[in-house]
Order: sequence, then structure tokens, then C-alpha cells
Amino acid sequence: MNRPAPLAPALTRGALTIAVVGIAGALLAQGALAAAPAAVKSFDIVRIAESEAPKIDGRLDDAAWQKAVKIDEFSQFLPNEGAPESVPTVFYVMYDKDAIYIGARLSEPDPSKFTASMLRQGQRLFNEDRVAVILDTFNDKRNGYRFEVNPNGIRDDALYLDTTQTQWDWDGIFLAEAVIEDDGWTAEMAIPFKTLSFSAESSTWGINFTRFNARRNEGDGWVYGNRAQNPGVSGTVNGLEGMDQGLGLDVVPSVSFRENKDFVAGTDEFKVEPSIDAYYRVTPGLNASITLNTDFSATEVDTRQVNLDRFSLFFPEKRGFFLRESDIFEFGRIKGGDTNAPTFSRQSLENGKPFFSRSIGLSATGEPVDLLAGAKLSGRIAGLNVGALAIRQDEFAGVDAQNLFVGRVVKNVLSQSSIGLIATKGAPRSNLDSSLLGADFRYLNSRFPGGRTLEGEAWVQQSDTEGLQGDDMAYGLRLRSPNNTGWKGGLGLKTLEANFRPAMGFLNRAGIRDYTAEFGYTSRYRTGWLQSAFAGVDAQQINGIEGELQSRSLTVRALEVANRRNDQFKIRYRPQKEVLSAPFVISPGVVLPAGEYSFDEIELDINTASVRPLSVDFNYRIGDFYSGTRWRGTGQVVWKASRHFWFTGNYEYNDVSLPQGDFIVRLASTRFDVMFNSDWSWVTLVQYDNVSDSIAAHSRIRYIPQAGREMFIVFNHNLLEENQDGTFRSTRADGTVKFNYTFRF
Repeated sequence: MNRPAPLAPALTRGALTIAVVGIAGALLAQGALAAAPAAVKSFDIVRIAESEAPKIDGRLDDAAWQKAVKIDEFSQFLPNEGAPESVPTVFYVMYDKDAIYIGARLSEPDPSKFTASMLRQGQRLFNEDRVAVILDTFNDKRNGYRFEVNPNGIRDDALYLDTTQTQWDWDGIFLAEAVIEDDGWTAEMAIPFKTLSFSAESSTWGINFTRFNARRNEGDGWVYGNRAQNPGVSGTVNGLEGMDQGLGLDVVPSVSFRENKDFVAGTDEFKVEPSIDAYYRVTPGLNASITLNTDFSATEVDTRQVNLDRFSLFFPEKRGFFLRESDIFEFGRIKGGDTNAPTFSRQSLENGKPFFSRSIGLSATGEPVDLLAGAKLSGRIAGLNVGALAIRQDEFAGVDAQNLFVGRVVKNVLSQSSIGLIATKGAPRSNLDSSLLGADFRYLNSRFPGGRTLEGEAWVQQSDTEGLQGDDMAYGLRLRSPNNTGWKGGLGLKTLEANFRPAMGFLNRAGIRDYTAEFGYTSRYRTGWLQSAFAGVDAQQINGIEGELQSRSLTVRALEVANRRNDQFKIRYRPQKEVLSAPFVISPGVVLPAGEYSFDEIELDINTASVRPLSVDFNYRIGDFYSGTRWRGTGQVVWKASRHFWFTGNYEYNDVSLPQGDFIVRLASTRFDVMFNSDWSWVTLVQYDNVSDSIAAHSRIRYIPQAGREMFIVFNHNLLEENQDGTFRSTRADGTVKFNYTFRF
């Protein structure tokens, strides 16, 4: 196999980087747009009789809409903050005792140019034309809900964990429909008060409205600041009184019929598994839930990842029971995905998390573990955010059945900040006694002049694990200014002592001090082909507790630009250093000896806009790697043939040449989305990697006639290549049919 020659010396790479940074500086100096402060807006809502409630069909032809409050003061917050909207947008708002109703009329001279290819309920709408409403039901400028709909009537929703973090896997019950017309489209939403937590003592909520026009890459908003909308940047709605949350009881019985076949053991098993979840609103702001014989058989499978690191990867939670009101249990902003700094991996950001729900009901290898029962209490009461979760987990693989507990209390302080405590008890993956206590302070101020934001956190934890004495503390401190334009930056420190063991959390490296820094400047432009340009530097250094270096990584983000359509180009330079205290088996038969390794690489990233019918993402890295070289290429192709059929293909290729041996790592996947209509969809995902030499196929048919009512038909099939000859044999297969229905009282 032909391999690329090693790169020129680092001096040549540095010269190239300096040249590109010079180009970036010239771009950043041209006519940058400053962020605008958020406006202050408010309105009094209109109440209608229950008999006047509109039919949610997307048409806005019910007489009640003539009484609704009209919201039409919209301007761009993306790409040109404060500029007039390109086409008119009007929202309508009203309520009755059962729900708040949102209508929208979206003008468009040529509706054929809508980006509305998503026709599958439950799918993200990030790259679609869509409208959304943000509800801050406690009007505390901290947390809230987001409800969206696209021109096909596809619903999406999310929880705001705070003003900078969003939980998109949350799933609330609401109604929404839309209709495409000759001069644009219209949409209707009905958001039941039974879906929301709020205080009946307050008649004022935070509220905001947004429209995203994908073809123009334009976001239009009612209230905005720092090119963003969130609960901290919103208006208010007054006069909400007499809302009926009913008994506040949701009962969700379900039954699954499942057949499992083990081709290796020669066994075939059929099971009928009934289960039940129930949710009860103890007070308007406090919710209780129970689960019996919990069934997660219809949950989507994890996306495979390549790991050429010494430490474990992070996989996000996807199970609905744990996602509901998961914001209550977030601690210290120890959460990946809250920064765009490419130096910091998701697993590095999440490291030291005291509670991670995937530790429950899943083995260390990702195999399901039965949950016999569970109860959760979460919400807001007497000025406190509280959460308590108790689970009875069944025995598995030598681990005894046990009771697991996590408790969380948070008190809001200052205008947007909070202070809290967390406690856990239990070790879901071992028989050791284990507990943990922690305290955190989270600071947030999104109201600096010019729409600037400053956030910070300080936290401390101590674990108590059977058999370990001392050195069981963890603490962290971080300060960031995550602005969308102009200067941004941050500094962080995280210390995890050698015996710190968050048994119900996530830990991939202990006995360390983790230092991070990020700094950069974003410029945005009103005219020309260029929409934005960014240049900056991210850095991370991880030392042992005694100060000895373990890892050092620097990313010079020399030039990152996006055009008006949001096609993107990025070039980066990455010098790194790794110190191995023991030999590292990086691939079967390839062992790196202990020692210090310095290496660097150049990265090129090209992404075409996701709103295009055919979009391509390509990433290429080449450079030194430990004692040798590596070139790595990843690519993704997404073809949206129509709103009824999508194809996605992913491929990752790592070609590593080391004195200790050469190896190649490949990861490939294909995904087919077939959407018959907004109720019926069929998704098939096939994944392969040459590390496990296995193919996994996951196929899921989903029927959603109405929010809260679902049927799943799921097939999984695993195959293994044993002799490296291209021949695969079946190892395991299963099929599941599951029904669930939500009864609301």
C-alpha cells in the first residue's frame, strides 16, 4: 500500500500556519458587525373559551385566531443581527384553560424553495425551515422549553438546561400542524399545560418566537441578543391565569413482544414484556414518576466511534425515562458539547461527571440490564430546584441486584446563577459500596453591554468507595465568555484525585489535573459572499497530580470561514504531546513502549451546507502520530432525494505507520430514512468496523398517529467476520414489536 511521505519539519508547518493566520486577520479586520443588546418586549395574552379552541390543522381559519395577540415585530438575529427580516413573519398567541395556542403565518414569494425535506416525527429540524416558541414558565431567565414545527407539520422540542445548553432528546407531548400555501406557509401549535411545569402563583412567563429560513440561512426573532435566543434573552407574556393541569397524571402502559436468537449458543427465546410508566404532578412545579419493569427495547442504537486513545469514549443518553427533566440533575456544567473548541473531546469534557444515567441499566459494554422499578421526583418548589431518583436494578454478570439513588438540590442566586448539592449512593456495575457528595456554584450573566455573556462554575466532589482510602476528591473551576461575535475565550481547571470514583457518573481518567484555555475572534459581514470568519487557539494540558505531564494538545484554528449559504472551510494546525507511563496496545499486536511522544498534524475540513439536497462533509488530517505517521480521512454524504427518502453514508479511514507496526482502522455506516408520511417512518442503520470485524444492522419502523401514542417494530442483526476472508456469519438477532399509549388525567 502506498503511504504518504512524512510531513516537512514543524518549522514549515508553522510558517504555513502563520501565513493563513495572516489571511484570517485580514478577513477579520473587514467591517465586523457588533452584537446588539436584547430589546425589552412584553404583551398581555388573550384568553378564549374552551369551546373556541382551534382545530390544530395548520390552517389558521378558526374564528378564535381573530382574537389572538398579533406579534409581528421581527428582525434578523442571523446572519445580520438587527437587519430587517427578508420576508414578513407574523405569530398569533392565545390560551384557554387547557393549552397555550401558537399560530404563525410565514410569507415566501416562492414556496417551491422551502427547505422542508424532513417528514419523520421525532427527528431534529436543525437544517429545515421552521418556526419555534420558547417558554420560560417560571420567568427566571434560566430554564425553559422550546417547541418547533416545520412546513410538513413535523414536531420537535427541547429543554433548556440553562441559557447555553439544550437537551434535544427530551420529548414532550404537544400538537402541531402546518400547511404550505401559494404565498408561504402557516402553522399551528397547541401546547397543553399538562406538558409544562410552572407556578400557578405567577401570571407572567418568559416567551419568545423565532423563524428560521434555511435557504437564506436566516434566523428572524422577536427578542434576541448576541445573535441568540434562549430563556435569558426573551420577552414576557402577562395575564396567564386559571390554567388547568388536570390531575397532573400521565399513565403510559406499554407491551413489547420480543424474540432473541443467539446463533452461537443455538438458543431462541420469545418474551412478552409488559411495563408501565406513570407521571404525576405533585404541585404545579414538582413532578413524580415511577417505572415498573422498564423496557428500553425500542431505543435507537448507539453510533459507533473509533478509539485510538487510551481512555474510554462517551456515548449520550437516549432513553426517554432518564431524559425527562434531566436538566435538574446537571452538575457544574460538566457537560460535553457546550463549547466549539475542537481540542476538547466530549469524553474529556464529561470526565468527572458525578451522575450519568447511562451507568444505570447498561453494562460497561453497553448490554441492557433489567430495571425492576424506579421512581423519580423532580421540579421546582419553594424556590428550590430538586431532583431525586431511586432505581432497583436487577442482577447481571456477577453483579448483585441493588438499589441506586441520586439526589440533587439547587438554589437560584443572583439574577441568573445557582448553587447546589448532589448525592449518589450505589455502584450499578460492581458489588462495592459507593457513595458521593458534591457541591457546585454556576455563574451566568448574559446581560453585559453589547449582548456579551459571561459564565463560570466552581465545584467540588468527594467519593467514598469500599477498599479505597484518601485521594478521593475532585474539584473544578472554569470561566468563559462564549460570545457569537467578536472576542470569546475561557480558562478552566479540573482536578480528579487518584481514588475518585463516581460510580454512578462518568470517569475515563483519574489522578490528573486538566487545564484548558480557548481564545478567538469571530467577525460577521453584512455584504459580500462571506458571512463569518473565525480565528483562534484552543489548548489543553493534562498532568498527573504531582505535576508530571500526561497529555498536551494545542489547536491553532488558523482560518474558519462560512459563506451566506453556510458552506464552511476550516484549516487547523495541531501540535500534541503524549507521555505513556506504561506500554500502550494501540492495535492488536502493535504496542507503543512507555515514553514521551511529540507529534503534530494539519487538518483540513470542508462542509457544504446541510440545507442542500446533496451535502458533503470532508475532513482530512495528516502528520506525525506517536513514533510514526498517520493520515486520517472522514467523509459524510447526505442525499435528501425527497421528503420521503434520505440516504446518509459515513466513512472513516485511519492509516497508521509506526516502527512497532502498521495498521489500518476503518469505520463505515449507511442509513436509509424512508418516510411514508408524517405518521409512518422506517429507518435502517448498518454499521461496520474492522476493529471488531462485525456488522450491526438496526431497522426500526415507527408509527405515531398522535403525540404520546406510538408503535415500534424493531429488528437488530449482528454478524461477525471470523477468518478475515470477507465471509460473515450471524451471531445474534432480535425482533421487537412494542406499543405504548399515554393516558392523561
